[in-house]
Amino acid sequence: MSGNSDGATAPGADWDALAASFDDEPDHGLRDAEVRRAWAARLASWLPALPGDVLDLGCGTGSLSLLAAEQGHHVTGVDLSPAMVELARTKLAGRDAVFLTGDAAAPPVGEQRFDAVLVRHVLWTLPDPGRALRHWRQLLRPGGRLVLVEGVWGSVAPAGIPADRVTALLGPLAGQARVERLSDDPSLWGRAVSDERYAVVATYG
Repeated sequence: MSGNSDGATAPGADWDALAASFDDEPDHGLRDAEVRRAWAARLASWLPALPGDVLDLGCGTGSLSLLAAEQGHHVTGVDLSPAMVELARTKLAGRDAVFLTGDAAAPPVGEQRFDAVLVRHVLWTLPDPGRALRHWRQLLRPGGRLVLVEGVWGSVAPAGIPADRVTALLGPLAGQARVERLSDDPSLWGRAVSDERYAVVATYG
């Protein structure tokens, strides 16, 4: 699940009701070839070069999961919305992917560990983002990475989480974090944007 391109969607939104139209946003459905290529290129640079296990939290309808699967990764997607999960399962039918209904902050993956945890526009919605980050860090294998795509949307009543707060929360987890600014790449969003959009990639081990 994620905020839409024009601003953030309230954390209490009815995601089941929004599922049918979720992919209408250019950066959600990735239906435009240029937008899709842009996200595929970014994802290839963020995820491990070799095929591995990727956990996509707040996966929505599975658009990023599909890109990761196309790049050779085994994907486990988790979303709180059963309707989103069903759409993701349909979108990735026949792919090396499984989808689970559950809370992104505490995904129902048991003892399974991953080479990358991918989270787009979810961290800002959580009541305790620091706790979620600590838990996600524990889901990584040695040498794994967190890939966090976030932003701050709107100017009158901004919603989101700034990059410097995310890096501060990651500090105690003792990884190497880099910030990649995304606001100046309209091909990711299907249009020019002026708000803060970024990715943080933190590697461990």
